[in-house]
Amino acid sequence: MRSAKDFFRPLAVGAPAPVREVPFRPSRMIHFFDPGNEKMAAKVPSLAPQVDVLLGNLEDAVPADRKEAARAGLVKTARDVDFGDTQLWTRINSLDSPWALDDLLTLVPEIGGKLDVVMVPKVEGAQDIHYVDRLLAQLEAKAGLTRPILVHAILETAAGVAAVEEIAGASPRMQGISLGPADLAASRRMKTTRVGGGHPDYLVRADPPASGGGAAGDGPRPTFQQDLWHYTIARMVDACAAHGILPYYGPFGDIQDTTACEDQFRNAFLLGCVGAWSLHPVQIGIAKRVFSPSPQDVAWARRVIAAMGDGTGAVMIDGKMQDDATYKQCLVVADLADALAARDPELAAAYAAATAGEEAR
Repeated sequence: MRSAKDFFRPLAVGAPAPVREVPFRPSRMIHFFDPGNEKMAAKVPSLAPQVDVLLGNLEDAVPADRKEAARAGLVKTARDVDFGDTQLWTRINSLDSPWALDDLLTLVPEIGGKLDVVMVPKVEGAQDIHYVDRLLAQLEAKAGLTRPILVHAILETAAGVAAVEEIAGASPRMQGISLGPADLAASRRMKTTRVGGGHPDYLVRADPPASGGGAAGDGPRPTFQQDLWHYTIARMVDACAAHGILPYYGPFGDIQDTTACEDQFRNAFLLGCVGAWSLHPVQIGIAKRVFSPSPQDVAWARRVIAAMGDGTGAVMIDGKMQDDATYKQCLVVADLADALAARDPELAAAYAAATAGEEAR
């Protein structure tokens, strides 16, 4: 076991010092694009102001014979585009592939100064993070980078879920973890071919209605569809919160079903996720709306914070008791709203108007 004193020392001579706290930057949507697709890459300058994170995808959805083209396309896009406040991430190929090493050997020297996060697929334990951690430190030192590139793990195997706590705490570089439902479903031998979302056969059924004599009858019995991913998301959120990193829902594959996409994103948001992947422009607006607290919730949170003063004791507001625990809940909402408002002027105006209305009550 490494000494705690060594945890925040660079893993290579000349590498930048590891971060001691993951900087929170709005990342409501991680928008994927194929940098080897010239038409898609050409849209990056116009997409950048609309999203919190742009991710150049090198892994799944990029055929084997286009891996090098995608890698070269990402280098070109990173050099040519001014991303402003938008983060640039990449998803490298899996560590058991023949492309992952070349992904890092190329990207860090060429565009490491503009690359915020490297997303690592199919992480199965701390050993995968340790490998990437040391390699990034060596490459950063060689390239003369002054800030470390952070690492994001995808939870998409049964082994990864079983080791999620040790993955979350494997390195100061850890920025967050995303749920990868499709690969996870295959790894678990789940009987679904959907990419994220629920399944109509995963349900609970109401008890049968009682007959006149008190025994169960044969009347209609309502059913309620359940969330296949609730357990995994909750476990991932706990692991991330315990280690000060950020949890994300991953992809929702049915682009046309915007209602179900919004429902899945909202479930993840309420459980503690800070964002989700967007695979198509139609999902950008959904993620922006869902992963931003509503103006009404922000106004209420600010009202409670103002009434609680130093956060101790208890007060009654509109017949509802507020104490230390609810004060902390409200701080979560208000702090997130402040961070998002600094990036989104329209959201800032909506929050200000709702807060003013709440104060006028």
